[in-house]
Amino acid sequence: MQKLLWKPSEEVKNSCRMADFMRYVNARCGKEFREYKELYDWSITDIPAFWDALWHYFDVICSRPYEAVVDDVKKFPGARWFVGARMNYAENMLRFCDEDGTAITFRGEGFERRVISRRELKETVWRLAEAFRKEGIRPGDTIAGYLPNLPETIIAMLAAAAVGAVWCSCATDIGAGAAADRVGQIEPKILVTTDGYVYKGKSFSSLENAKEIAARIPSLKRVVVVHYAGDGTTGEIPAAVRWEDYLEPLPEHFEYEQVEASHPLFVMFSSGTTGKPKCMVQSHAGILANQLKELTLHCNIQKGSKLCYITTCSWMMWNWQAAALGTGAELVLYEGNPSYPDNAAIWKVLEEEEVTDFGLSASYIHMLIAQGFSPKEHADLSKLRAISQTGSALSDAGWEFVYREIKEDYHFNSIAGGTDINGCFGIGNMMIPVYSGELAAIGLGEKVECYDDNGKPLRDKEGELVCEAPIPSMPLYFWNDPDGERYYNAYFGVYPGIWRHGDYVILHGNTGGLTFCGRSDSILKPSGVRIGTAEIYNIVNVIPQVEDSLAVGQNYHGDQRIVLFVKCRPGCTLDDALVKAIRTALRTKGSPRHVPAVILETPEIPTTLNGKKVEGAVTNILNGRPVGNRDALSNPESLTYYEEQAAKLQ
Repeated sequence: MQKLLWKPSEEVKNSCRMADFMRYVNARCGKEFREYKELYDWSITDIPAFWDALWHYFDVICSRPYEAVVDDVKKFPGARWFVGARMNYAENMLRFCDEDGTAITFRGEGFERRVISRRELKETVWRLAEAFRKEGIRPGDTIAGYLPNLPETIIAMLAAAAVGAVWCSCATDIGAGAAADRVGQIEPKILVTTDGYVYKGKSFSSLENAKEIAARIPSLKRVVVVHYAGDGTTGEIPAAVRWEDYLEPLPEHFEYEQVEASHPLFVMFSSGTTGKPKCMVQSHAGILANQLKELTLHCNIQKGSKLCYITTCSWMMWNWQAAALGTGAELVLYEGNPSYPDNAAIWKVLEEEEVTDFGLSASYIHMLIAQGFSPKEHADLSKLRAISQTGSALSDAGWEFVYREIKEDYHFNSIAGGTDINGCFGIGNMMIPVYSGELAAIGLGEKVECYDDNGKPLRDKEGELVCEAPIPSMPLYFWNDPDGERYYNAYFGVYPGIWRHGDYVILHGNTGGLTFCGRSDSILKPSGVRIGTAEIYNIVNVIPQVEDSLAVGQNYHGDQRIVLFVKCRPGCTLDDALVKAIRTALRTKGSPRHVPAVILETPEIPTTLNGKKVEGAVTNILNGRPVGNRDALSNPESLTYYEEQAAKLQ
C-alpha cells in the first residue's frame, strides 16, 4: 500500500480553486459533483463541455467567441480547438496589469534585487511590441530568444505574442551550434540575447555565441542585446542594437493582434539526441487554456501567490512558470546556480521573498539528500504552501525527505508530462491526498490510460502511458513537416489514433494516481524481464557515496545485460565495498533482475541541454551504433569515456 504523506483539511479541500471550479461546473452544467474523480470522469466523457466550462470560468478575453469548442474530438491527430475564436495570449497574460502591485521580482546570483510592477511590465511589453512592428514583424513571423531567466526574457516572449509572432527560446548556457540547430530551423527575423550571464560566481560573455548564432541564421534582420552581466555593448554582432535603445516610446493606446485560436504561439524543441531537435508548434488558445487549468486548478496558484521555479528558458517549465502571470500571481525569477555559494542560497530567497509556491527537480532533491542538507534548518519556510517537482522520477527517499526536511504540512505536487504538450499528464490538486511515489491525479480533460503490450488497459502494473483523446495544447504540427509524417510517427505510429507518450507508468486503481517508471525507449529487458531505469536510480542514487548513475542495456551473447555507470561523490571511489552495497541494495529493494552484470565508475553522466541524463547515446555506443546529434548534449565530451569502455565490454 502507498504511504499517506499529506491529507488536505476540510477547509483546504473546500476553499481551493479546484473546489471552486467544481461548484462552477455544478451550477453551469446542472451537475452534483462532490469529489475530484467525478469531475475528472465528466471531463473525459464530455470533453467539449469541459473545455467550454473552463474557457468561461477563466473568462478568456477574445474579440470573437468560438463557434465550436472542438471540430471533431475523434479526429486524432488533427482536432481543431476553439474554432472561430479570435484572441491573443499576451492580452490574457497581462489582464491583471492594470492593477497596483508587483508582477516580477528578480533575484540573480550576485545581482541586486529588481522589482517590476504590473504596470511597468505591461508598458514595457507594449514598447517592445511597437518596436517589433516598426521592424516589420507581422503575425506568423518568428522571434527567438537566447537569454538567461530574466524579466526581459518574459517581456520579449509576451511582446512577440502581442503582435502575433511565434516565440522560441534557448538559454545562454547552450552552445552556439546547438542553439542555432534549434532556432535556425524556424528562420527567426529577430534574435533577443544578452551580453552575458553569471553561474557559480563566474561571469560569462554571450556575445561571441550570439554572433555565431546570428551568422548561421540568414533570416535574421535584427539582434537586440539586453545588458545583464557583460560590458553593456553589442560586441561585433551585425545589425545589433541595445535593448534600451530599441524600445519605442509608450503608445497612448496599444492594440493586441487578434489571431485565430489555432494561431502559432510557441515552438518548443525536443532534446535532439537522435538528430536535429523536432520543432513542435503550439497555439495561442491551446496553451492558454491548458496552462490556466494546471496552474490555477491543479496547483492553486492565483492572486496572492508568489511562484519561483528553478528553470531556464530552454525548458518548458519556463513557459509554464511565465504563465502564472495570467492567474494574477507574482513571479520570483531566480537566475544562476541555486546552490551558490552554498545550498542555502535558493532557500534564503524563498524566505526573503515570502514565496508560496516553489518548483524544483528530482535531481535537485536527490543532491540535497546526498549532501545531507535540510532546508528547514536554514530558512523560514512558513509562507511556503506548495512545491511542484518534475524532471524525472523521485525516489522513495526523496518523497520522505520533502516532508521530513522541508516542511510537514504543505502540498507536495509531483508533476510530469512533457515539452510535447507544454504541460502535465500527471499532476496533483489540493482536494486529494499525497501518497509516496505517486503523482496524485491525471489532469482534467486528459483521457490518459496505461496499456499493456497488447494495447489493453492495465492497472497496478507497469505499462505504456497513452492519451486516447486530443487536448488543446498538443502540437498543431511540427515545423518543416508538410505532410505530418514526422508528427504522426512520433506519437501515433504504435497505436493508430492513440497518443503514445513514451513513458512507462503504473496507474493505481485504488487512488487514481500515477507512478512514472522511466522512458519506454530506455527500458531494460535482461532475459526478457522489463525494468524501468528509474527503478534502478531510485535505489542507487540514495546511497551516500553515489552522486548519480546511468543504467543502460547492452546486447551480449544473445541476451541483454545491464551495465551501470556510477558517478561517485567527491572523496569517494567505486571500491569493492561500494559495489557490494549497490548490488545488495538492488537485490533486496528491487529484485535479482535489477542487479547489473557490470558496474563501472564514470567521471561524468551525459545530459541533454535541459539537464536530463541521456541513456540513448550511451546505449548506442555500447551496442556499436552511432550517436546522432552530440550538440544536443550539454557535455558531449563525456561520451569519450563511454566509447573507451565500449571497446572493453564486447
